[in-house]
Amino acid sequence: MSKLQRELRKREPFESAEQEAILNLLRSSDQFQNRFGRLFREFGLTSSQYNVLRILRGAGEPLPSLEIAGRLIQVVPAITGLIDRLEKQGLVTRERCKQDRRVVYVDITPAALDLLKKLDQPVSDLHRTLAGHLTRTELKELSRLLEKLRSSINEENE
Repeated sequence: MSKLQRELRKREPFESAEQEAILNLLRSSDQFQNRFGRLFREFGLTSSQYNVLRILRGAGEPLPSLEIAGRLIQVVPAITGLIDRLEKQGLVTRERCKQDRRVVYVDITPAALDLLKKLDQPVSDLHRTLAGHLTRTELKELSRLLEKLRSSINEENE
């Protein structure tokens, strides 16, 4: 009996190795999201809001909202609402493109940069807590395998 089978109190074996691997991945992802969600809530953010701010800080310049949406780790169906909430918190500003009024540029504020600075160490610490027991080689292999899994989805969508 696998560890996942015991965790889920599943009497019968999984239907396939693929099913067990995907369920392991989903269970791990859920637990990681819960831990990061708790951390971000302490700072008044959701995971998606943190992700937007991280993207803007990394870009170093205002970005169109659709560009931000395309870079998010988790797909968010309503990027406009997400940016609205960040703007109300004083963490981003918006400006319409003068050449194409349909395009809205989003910029990070100094308050958001300060908030991210406070989050940098706790986020780094949580990464280490969650994955620091794996060797560098294991982490690289895990990343390679996850990228290989995602590539089949990306090819399917093309």
